Amino acid sequence: MLLAIDCGNTNTVFSIWDGARFIATWRIATDHKRTADEYFVWLSSLLALTRTEARVTEAIISSTVPRVVFNLRVLCDRYFGCRPLVVGKPDCRLPVAPRVDQGTTVGPDRLVNTVAGFDRHGGDLIIVDFGTATTFDVVDRDGAYIGGVIAPGVNLSLQALHMAAAALPHVDVARPAKAIGTNTVACMQSGVYWGYVGLVEGIVREVRRERGRQMNVIATGGLASLFAQGTELFSSVEDDLTMHGLVLIHAFNKDHP
Repeated sequence: MLLAIDCGNTNTVFSIWDGARFIATWRIATDHKRTADEYFVWLSSLLALTRTEARVTEAIISSTVPRVVFNLRVLCDRYFGCRPLVVGKPDCRLPVAPRVDQGTTVGPDRLVNTVAGFDRHGGDLIIVDFGTATTFDVVDRDGAYIGGVIAPGVNLSLQALHMAAAALPHVDVARPAKAIGTNTVACMQSGVYWGYVGLVEGIVREVRRERGRQMNVIATGGLASLFAQGTELFSSVEDDLTMHGLVLIHAFNKDHP
């Protein structure tokens, strides 16, 4: 069994791949102080609930939080007896190398999404990931990551608005019933929701103009389905995109040792 780990700034997702499908997926808050032993106690309890004979023999990690990687490596080595692949490290190959400025480090999550998006949709693709940051990954015709855009995440923007303006409350992200709010919460929700719809549509329009072609746009991340309700821009919304990419990269490295 393959253990695929996607560590983001807010949450870390663990999925078990049996060679044909994901048999379980769990989410935990990202905490760089969490030890390998703590991970295992939590993970082994959840594995027991699956009531399968699943035994992890391989692992792959994508992490945007470098300080977390050490304990995840220890988890895999100590409890599963395997050395995990870590996306972004020299020993982890990609099907197509990114084409960016020399010396630039590309976030592992963006590389993984690129591989997954190209596998499912081909090239000339824009992947919008609604995470802690809202990122736009541009995929060339041959599947190479060639750059993108990073904007503040939706929840990050709401938090900043609440902290900077004493009179404004903290509100949840939701699609408002009307664009014109008639109370403070509705006004804030409208500004964030329709503001981000406009941000996404505007950035995609500029990327398409620069590339000089019509490009498919897919959405992923926790808030993707919510914002897809407000625009016809997305040809697909995919919650499992990153995990699919991790499986593909792991398979590629097994086939190209």
